[in-house]
Amino acid sequence: MTAQWYVLIEEDTRVTERVDGTSLKLHRWMLTAAHPIDGDEARAAEVAEDAALHHLPDTLARHARPGDEPARHALRTGDGAWVVLLRQRHRECHIRVTTARLVHTVEEREAPPKSLKDTFRSALAAPPPPRKQWEPS
Repeated sequence: MTAQWYVLIEEDTRVTERVDGTSLKLHRWMLTAAHPIDGDEARAAEVAEDAALHHLPDTLARHARPGDEPARHALRTGDGAWVVLLRQRHRECHIRVTTARLVHTVEEREAPPKSLKDTFRSALAAPPPPRKQWEPS
């Protein structure tokens, strides 16, 4: 398998929930984009820099007017990742842009469906033992 590079963008997403008459701003750090890159690690680093300097997260984009440009502070960490602080009017957010090389992939597999007979049999039997989790060796 040849090395396939990606640019990953993570955002601090926010959702406002109303609970008992109070507004709660819930923050959630999530991967919002994984862009495959045609090229090598150097090309992925170039695209990551461009994303750090130009990507506008949804938190700001949905409130932006045409021509708005947020304040942007792009910081490059020692491992080559970008942490970008953005501010527009009274809204602030941050994103992280990193490069990553795909090293392993497995397609999803589903177990075959149970027959009606097996479904009834398992309803009467004890639950199966829990699946063993991965442990470091």
